[in-house]
Amino acid sequence: MSRPVHVALELDDIQRGVLSPRPTPYAATYLVFRVDDRADGRELMRRASAVVTSAADTVSPRGDTWVSVAISCRGLEALGVPRASLDTFAWEFRQGMAARARTLGDVDASSPENWEAPLGTPDIHVVLTAVAPDPRRLEAALDRARPAYDRLSGVTAIWRQDCYALPTEAEHFGYRDGISHPAVEGSGIAGSNRMEVPLKAGEFVLGYRDEIGGLQTPQPEVLGRNGSYAVFRKLYQDVAAFRRYLRDNATSPEDEELLAAKIMGRWRSGAPLALSPHHDDATLGADGDRRNTFLYERDDPAGFITPGGCHIRRANPRDASVAGEVRLHRMIRRGAAYGPPLPEGVLEDDGADRGLMFAFIGAHLGRQFEFVQSEWMNDGVFFGAGNTKDPITGSHDGVTGITIPRRPLRRRLTPLPRFVVTRGGEYCFLPSRSALRWLGGLQN
Repeated sequence: MSRPVHVALELDDIQRGVLSPRPTPYAATYLVFRVDDRADGRELMRRASAVVTSAADTVSPRGDTWVSVAISCRGLEALGVPRASLDTFAWEFRQGMAARARTLGDVDASSPENWEAPLGTPDIHVVLTAVAPDPRRLEAALDRARPAYDRLSGVTAIWRQDCYALPTEAEHFGYRDGISHPAVEGSGIAGSNRMEVPLKAGEFVLGYRDEIGGLQTPQPEVLGRNGSYAVFRKLYQDVAAFRRYLRDNATSPEDEELLAAKIMGRWRSGAPLALSPHHDDATLGADGDRRNTFLYERDDPAGFITPGGCHIRRANPRDASVAGEVRLHRMIRRGAAYGPPLPEGVLEDDGADRGLMFAFIGAHLGRQFEFVQSEWMNDGVFFGAGNTKDPITGSHDGVTGITIPRRPLRRRLTPLPRFVVTRGGEYCFLPSRSALRWLGGLQN
């Protein structure tokens, strides 16, 4: 695919939450609002335009602290955005996450009727996210944002989720998280894999050319340009079940760690099997310049080192030969843990709610988030593995197992239970700062 010489992104108009990696460690809060009065909702937008941080503001006295504001399709309706304009947005966005549940594998325990209220209902209108390096600065960020919604009787806060990333960057299953992110042309932010050519801006920011030359801009242009789509999902993690599965299928503590690495594609430290196939390497895992710089096809096409069905190879097959052009399905992913960790070594669930707040950023809900979720995470046809699912996040039914390539004989494991259960979420639109002002000035 041809590469442009230069793309000038209007960074001062793009919300910082679209492009900037989150700090390590960090604390974050998701606040969800329902708009009951159109005038107050518009006032919220007007005030929010002065609160959100721009992508140009990467160095400021506030450091790695920012606030972003996203709006669901129902939220845009509540603000009075005309139907003709709404119809120019992605149809997946217009349907909402609950309506897309079967495509996403949100069935059985993960189906919308089991979601945490009010997630999955038409009441999810505005999502304010605050990110800061620690809880003290997070509260300061929330204090700065509070005037945007304070004393607006027609805007009601209906849900809150606090979350965090530890200095180790470990999520509840024990793996270092947040390792891989693509470079976006014109952003000035380096990607985590020096071997990956930066992706065109239109893959992540609306109003710019994408990898196939397309231009996606919801109308009017002042509303759509410099925006992006955002997906947030609350995912419960059954840590005790995951630990028991590793124990029951391993022959020793060392084999348990190898099995965990083969399931994820990385050791617990973040060191990839592709660069450290026989043992964990904590120094490599902590090295942000090395731990994600690798490909698959030249050294490991058959998956004997990094299994084709492991989590990280499904989520991003890189240069591997698969069905579909990998670059068309790249995403910006961000995750934060919520809830208390299960104490080390405990194999029985303690009843606490813990898991991951997952966020996706991109310009193509269908061929990015939904494609990866349905075709790569919940199916294996794309790399010749039938109906197998992602061993970590797949919608398992307790019937299908996992096979790990190995010489001279493949290693077959017992059927996988479901380790991750969807608690809810929504498809949202991250407007530009000028779009927030436009929404605040609507008169109809």
